[in-house]
Amino acid sequence: MYTQQELTEKINDAVMNIQYHTEPKNLYEPIRYILSIGGKRIRPLLMLMGYNLYKEDVDTIMNNALALETYHNFTLLHDDLMDHSDMRRGHLTVHKKWDENTAILSGDTMLIMAYQLFNKGMKSDEAWTAFIDATLGVGEGQQYDIDFETRNDVTEEEYMEMIRMKTSLLLGYALKIGAQLGGADQEDVEHLYTFGEKMGLAFQLQDDWLDVYGDPKTFKKKLGGDIVDNKKTFMLINAYQQANAEQKQELDRWIGAQTFDAEEKIAAVTHIYNILGIDKLALAKIEEMFALSLQSLDKVKVAEAKKAELRAFANKLLNRKY
Repeated sequence: MYTQQELTEKINDAVMNIQYHTEPKNLYEPIRYILSIGGKRIRPLLMLMGYNLYKEDVDTIMNNALALETYHNFTLLHDDLMDHSDMRRGHLTVHKKWDENTAILSGDTMLIMAYQLFNKGMKSDEAWTAFIDATLGVGEGQQYDIDFETRNDVTEEEYMEMIRMKTSLLLGYALKIGAQLGGADQEDVEHLYTFGEKMGLAFQLQDDWLDVYGDPKTFKKKLGGDIVDNKKTFMLINAYQQANAEQKQELDRWIGAQTFDAEEKIAAVTHIYNILGIDKLALAKIEEMFALSLQSLDKVKVAEAKKAELRAFANKLLNRKY
């Protein structure tokens, strides 16, 4: 069994050695750039870890794993463009460093490269189908996220489905494809998918919570950014669901305000969250998703020692101390 660190080093080396066409330079240079500026490589790591539960020759599926990482970064490139973001991982976003047209075209090329890489990897009809389903699902989740921007009546159920498709689905499919390529039986494949999906849900919900209640010294983004941007998070959605008429009016006022003091808005909305106990509600939901995730991992029929790395990964992802 490989450790997370060993697999991550393998992935980083492989990413740096992806072969690109040299021309046109302004098409391929942004792709090389976005793939080189870091990231945790979570998705290819999970694919290799899922495979490594059953087989040792992880390099055999490296192209499959690189395909998932290339696809993920394609989504980030286009997300940054849609969100008008200036920075990604401490670096200028592609549309800022180059221009919007370059970002669109380089992103389109990355998507094609992702399918090329998967095609170069280990062959499996069921894994191909899973990869296609995963990439399609993420696009659908992104559209739901865009749709929610103009709605104030989004339900918790709708939100959970959106983040499942946009974020956690790809974690589940990374493990699913790794297990499929490793020869796991269908029950293990589905349990590993659920482990990844529920872990991803817990992670996204934790990100919502940290945006409001995180430690400014350790949280990498400025606190309250989701509140300032009127993001439909678990926190805001449940605040609307539980607020009385006066509190809803206050939320409407802040969300509809065209000009405002950011710190004042953050403080006012956070105050409503505190009164309604939204922080505790979010923490309870995170615990629920995390518990469901580990229950699925428990059902995977491999030795507990082999599952230890995945259990440690989940704890680390969610900053657990146990």
